[in-house]
Amino acid sequence: MALDIRTSELKEPVDVAEYLFRRLHEVGVRGVHGVPGDYNLVALDYVPKTGLNWVGNVNELNAGYAADGYARIKGISAVVTTFGVGELSLLNAIAGAYSEFVPIVHIVGTPSTLSQKDGMLLHHTLGNGNFEVFSEMSKNISCAMAKLNDPHEAATLIDNAIRECWVQSRPVYITLPTDMVQKKVEGERLKKPLDLDHPPNQSEKEDYVVDVVLKYLHAAKNPVILVDACAQRHRVLDEVHALIEKSNLPTFVAPMGKGAVDETLPNYGGVYAGDGSNEGVRDRVESSDLILSIGAIKSDFNTAGFTYRISQLSTIDFHSDYVRVKYSEYPGVRMQGVLKKVVAKMGKLNVQPGPTASNNIAHEDKGMSNNEVISHDWLWPRVGQWLQPDDIVITETGTANFGIWETKFPKGVSALSQVLWGSIGYSVGACQGAALAAKETGNRRTILFVGDGSFELTAQEVSTMIRQGLKPIIFLINNEGYTIERYIHGFDAPYNDIAQWNYTDLIPTFGGTPDNSKTYRVKTKQEAEDLFNDGEFAAAGKLQFVELFMPKEDAPKALKLTAKASAENNAKQ
Repeated sequence: MALDIRTSELKEPVDVAEYLFRRLHEVGVRGVHGVPGDYNLVALDYVPKTGLNWVGNVNELNAGYAADGYARIKGISAVVTTFGVGELSLLNAIAGAYSEFVPIVHIVGTPSTLSQKDGMLLHHTLGNGNFEVFSEMSKNISCAMAKLNDPHEAATLIDNAIRECWVQSRPVYITLPTDMVQKKVEGERLKKPLDLDHPPNQSEKEDYVVDVVLKYLHAAKNPVILVDACAQRHRVLDEVHALIEKSNLPTFVAPMGKGAVDETLPNYGGVYAGDGSNEGVRDRVESSDLILSIGAIKSDFNTAGFTYRISQLSTIDFHSDYVRVKYSEYPGVRMQGVLKKVVAKMGKLNVQPGPTASNNIAHEDKGMSNNEVISHDWLWPRVGQWLQPDDIVITETGTANFGIWETKFPKGVSALSQVLWGSIGYSVGACQGAALAAKETGNRRTILFVGDGSFELTAQEVSTMIRQGLKPIIFLINNEGYTIERYIHGFDAPYNDIAQWNYTDLIPTFGGTPDNSKTYRVKTKQEAEDLFNDGEFAAAGKLQFVELFMPKEDAPKALKLTAKASAENNAKQ
């Protein structure tokens, strides 16, 4: 009776599940990824009721990859799994999102609070009455957790989790027991939108940091700007572009920062990755007396095997929760406010020009008759010539991730990759999520480059793309196995070989028809040229799958360098 009285005191009673999905709708989620299971089925009934689309993935791991790709385009995503078996299948994808600062709301349908309290021997458990073991596994890869065990706390917990997901740009974990789905919460709260803004920096502290930054910036003889992934993840690209355009300083991106900068700007110079840098970039960056480093993640693959040669004495680091000027660190000072004031107070700087990025193909790779084999040195600049403004480009760990460094993007291109976590197969699921987000935001072309080995891990997600009416262009690089592993160790070892599939036959197997899909097999440069020049292909009016044949022994130069460094690091005693 007490519960009924408390419910009657609610001004606008709303079911917990409805409240949750309406909040997700409020922050921009429209497609909900996941897999149904008996502990989440009643909750899923609320998805269409709240204006959301249930995607329905083939498995939880793919759903997580898809949610990751969706979030990188839309800003945040949601994925629903069932207790135990479902959530554990998702964890690899959530760990990747955590490491790479991708905001995903992970909702787990769990057994009822009564079943958990009584320690019942239920399916999807370990049989020991411990219902906390799986949430404990998620604790270290979530920036907030919300266990909706009490309807009187549920709305507050939901609001806090979604806010933290957005603000920290990392996954959060929400449990929704079966007996809580239809419990009532105060719906009047929904009239007030969530506050997703960071509190401003303490003004006196911020002004001091700005003055220190400007002092070194004005004293520098040849400063440069280096932009990395956290500039994208923490939503400071407007401030970054204001800095680039007003300063006119030579600007470079790290591999994880590819797509963060408008590469058509005259002062954009290319990718800096130590020894794996674009032509002329390494010398220009490493000879600079001041580097404005924005959102850096200095991992091995992001630095071509830790081959950065940048002194901290020549670096100012801007991050989401601190600024470091040389060896002096200023915690609690977010980069947004600092960058805005630096731009406003900048004045005249010493500007020494840097290299210019291009999609020029090396002379030895231009001729069609000399060598018809498609090489990486030829492919990636040619892709840059073919891309269009606002494309979404997804590249898989391996040859594609490194090859795309040699591609200069048109304006507005978004690049998705998983350079730090590096889970092979990620890109296929991410392509589904990104293509769905693109469909929701104006039908941007979505283009995937994936190796044959990686594709075989998550190939079935193409069926979700077909079922959802998505129209990505998928380039499958058929080079007979795990290329990056070959270059790290065991070039001819059998463990780096894979089964050779009839890849194009998978499209009709997954539900493709001539109306919604088309396949191609491309073995020569001339065939690739014909495809790149085909207007119907470029229009992307249906899902298109291209099997692109490349030599087993070929790889981008940056991959070879990084693989060598990785092998040496692995061998250290």
